[in-house]
Amino acid sequence: MSRVLIVEDEDAIAEIEKDYLELSGFEVVIKSDGTSGLATALEEEFDIMILDVMLPGVDGYEICKQVREKKNTPIIMVSAKKEDIDKIRGLGVGADDYMTKPFSPSELVARVKAHLARYERLVSSAKEANDIIEIRGLKIDKTARRVFVNGEEKVFTTKEFDLLTFLAEHPNHVFTKDELFKEIWDMDSIGDIATVTVHIKKIREKIEYDTSKPQYIETIWGVGYRFKV
Repeated sequence: MSRVLIVEDEDAIAEIEKDYLELSGFEVVIKSDGTSGLATALEEEFDIMILDVMLPGVDGYEICKQVREKKNTPIIMVSAKKEDIDKIRGLGVGADDYMTKPFSPSELVARVKAHLARYERLVSSAKEANDIIEIRGLKIDKTARRVFVNGEEKVFTTKEFDLLTFLAEHPNHVFTKDELFKEIWDMDSIGDIATVTVHIKKIREKIEYDTSKPQYIETIWGVGYRFKV
């Protein structure tokens, strides 16, 4: 159940908003002054906030500003002020919407639902961000197939990238050259394990500060290679 914080000093308005929102399946918390409203907004988690502009203690603009510095929660500001400058100010401090009183409670509910749907889409998109491995200055972007060392991009061939990524995804695991060849080239080595050695050498030249003392890909003599973390 989505939680809504209403900060409104006019009890009748706050109760009407609460009734309509609860009928639509929301859990509603009401605060009637800016001081307690700000504290509640910062201390508790809400899915959306409805802030009146004119409040005793701390006004809605300041609440919005402080909340926005710490949270991305959608915020709808409401006010009897109709001037464009007030709307601009509200949106300027981070509000997502600005409604002018009087307004229909059903319109408020509709806007709350719209902003929640939009926010959920944004959150879902953020979760679908690139799959990235980061270890001590080495950044492997698996989605974009790009490699960065201390912020500088390095150019990798397809097999070099696949080999580095495989090792990084299995840290501290020792693989033989035969195992790596079969995994990356998808075939038995048949005596062609020198291919792995050459690729490891090229990878080290691109990611290691000192190839004679590798900090990422370690040689386990007589066995194979291990990615150190």
